[in-house]
Amino acid sequence: MTLDGLQLAVLSSRMEQVVRAMANTLARTARSGVINTARDFSCCVLTGDAELVATAESLPVHVMRGPDIMAAYTARMHPDLRRGDAYLHNSPYHGNSHAADHCILVPVVDPDGTHRFTVLVKAHQADCGNGTPTTYSTSAADVYEEGALIFPAVRVQRDFTDVDDVIRMCRMRIRVPDQWWGDYLAMVGAARIGEREVERLAADVGWDALEQYAGEWFDFSEQRVAEAIAELPAGRVTLDGAHDPFPGVPGGVPVSVTVDVDPVGGRVVVDLRDNPDCQPCGLNLTESTSASSALVGVFNSLPASVPANAGSLRRVEVLLRENCVVGIPRHPASCSVATTNVADRVTNLVQRAIAELGPGVGMAEAGLVQPPAWAVISGADPRTGVPFVNQILFPGVTGGPGTPWTDGWLTFGHAGNAGMMLRDSVEIDEIHHPIRVTQQRILPDTEGAGEFRGAPGALVEYGPTTAPLTLSYGSDGAVHPARGAGGGTAGAPARQQLRRVDGSLVDLPPSGLVQLLPGETVVSESCGGGGYGAPHRRDPATVAHDVAEGWITPARAREVYAVAVVAGRIDEAETDRLRDDVQRGDR
Repeated sequence: MTLDGLQLAVLSSRMEQVVRAMANTLARTARSGVINTARDFSCCVLTGDAELVATAESLPVHVMRGPDIMAAYTARMHPDLRRGDAYLHNSPYHGNSHAADHCILVPVVDPDGTHRFTVLVKAHQADCGNGTPTTYSTSAADVYEEGALIFPAVRVQRDFTDVDDVIRMCRMRIRVPDQWWGDYLAMVGAARIGEREVERLAADVGWDALEQYAGEWFDFSEQRVAEAIAELPAGRVTLDGAHDPFPGVPGGVPVSVTVDVDPVGGRVVVDLRDNPDCQPCGLNLTESTSASSALVGVFNSLPASVPANAGSLRRVEVLLRENCVVGIPRHPASCSVATTNVADRVTNLVQRAIAELGPGVGMAEAGLVQPPAWAVISGADPRTGVPFVNQILFPGVTGGPGTPWTDGWLTFGHAGNAGMMLRDSVEIDEIHHPIRVTQQRILPDTEGAGEFRGAPGALVEYGPTTAPLTLSYGSDGAVHPARGAGGGTAGAPARQQLRRVDGSLVDLPPSGLVQLLPGETVVSESCGGGGYGAPHRRDPATVAHDVAEGWITPARAREVYAVAVVAGRIDEAETDRLRDDVQRGDR
C-alpha cells in the first residue's frame, strides 16, 4: 500500500518536528554564543541507509550534502552500531564541512537491533584546538599547521555513557574546556531528544511504515523538483569568478562553474571540475561544502515549496574531482574556511548562471563574508582573569542578493546560511565580553542597483574596553564584490580599517590576526548584495522609499535609477524625462 497525500503530509510534519525539538534543545542549553545566540548549528534525520529525510530550519551549507556521507562513513567504520552509541565526527575528509563544526551522530535502533535511522547534530565550536585562537585558520598551509583536533567518526558514548578518553583529549586541547564541555552535553542531549522522538513516532505508526514513508517522501520530492526544473529555461552556461587575494594565494582563487539545465529531463548538472588544485591556505572546500554550495545555488533558483531531501537531490548532479579547491580535498589540505568564502563564490556563480538563462529566474550574487564584524575574538577578560574565545556575529553583515521578485534581505548574512542564523545582541555581547560597540549602521549608496536591488552594506565599529583584544577574520569582496544579474549592478566592496587612539584610520589586510589595544577600534564595512534587473525599471515609489529610509541618496536615485526625488517627493515630470533618456540611450 502507498500513503495518501494526507498521511504523507502528517508524517513529514512530525519528522520536521523531531528536528525542531533537537534544535530547540541545543539552542536553550549550549554555552557558546555562536551556538545559543547566533544559532550556527543544524540538526537533521537520515534513514539507516544514510539518506537525508528532514532538516527543518538548518543552514543549507551544513545539510544539503555531508550528513549522508558522514552517516555512511560511520556505519562502515562501526558495523556494530547499537542503541546507546554516539559518535563525534568533524573530519573534513569524510563528509564534514570544516573541523570547527563538531557533529554528534546517534543511530536509532529498533528493539530487534536493526539500525533504522540516524539523527545528527552539528554545531560550530568556539574553539576546536587550532594553533591560533580562531576556528578559521585562513593562512594555514595544511591541516597540521591548522592544528584542529580531527575526529573521523569516533565513538564518544557506549550504552549512553561517555568514553572518557575522548573527553579528556578535548578538554586538554581546547582553549575553553568548560565551555566546550557544556556545548558537547547540549549536542548529545539534542541528539538523544531526536532519538527519543523518532522512537515515539515509530511506536505510533510502526518501524516499517516509517521507512515506507521515507521512501515515498523521497519519490514525491523528486517529482516536485523535476516539475520545478521543467519551468526553467534550457541551456548551458559557464561563468568565472574569483576570491580576493589572500594569505597563501596572493593572486586570489579563480572559481569556475558550468550549469546545464535540462527542463525536459527535469535535471540540472553543475560541473565544478575545471578549477585549480587544492591551495596552500584554509580556503579549500570539502566534498560536502563543494556539493552543498552548488546545490544551494540551484535550490535558491527553485520555488520555496520544493523540499530539500535525498529525493529532490536525485535530480541535481554536482561533478567534482579530487585534489581540487572546489572538489574533494586530499589530506592534509586545510579546509578551515570551507563553509563561507569560496563556498559562497560557488553558490553565487551557480544562481547567477541560472539567471543568465533567461528573465525571471536565478538570483544576483550575495555579499561576501567574514569581515571583522564577524570575527573570532579572544583574550583574557579583565573582570575575571578568565580567557575567552568566541565568534561574534553583529548585524554589520547584510548581503542579500536581488532576485526576480524581491529586494535583497538585510538579514541574509551570506549564501551558506541564507538568512537562517540570528544576529548577536550588542548589549549581550558587551556583557559577556570586554568589548564596546561604538557604532553600527547601514551604508547608503552601497546596494547593487536593479529593478530589485541588493541589500546595502553595513558598518560596525567596536573595540576592547580595558584589556587587549585579538581579532581573527578573513574578509572577501574588497577586490571582487558581489555582481548583479539581468542588468543589475554590483554591490559595494568590503573594507576594514583600524582606528588608532588618535583617531587616524589605517587600512587592514583582508585576512589576519589583529590585536587591538584599549582605545583602538576596528571599522568593518561589509559588502552590498548584487542587484537584479535594470535599475531604471525600478518602481519610482520604491526608489523614493529607499531615499526616505536613508539607504540611497537623492543623487544616486537620479543618476542610477533615473528617478528625481526632491524634498522627499517624486518629481514625476523630471523622472519621465530621465527615463526617456535612458530608453533612447542618452544616459
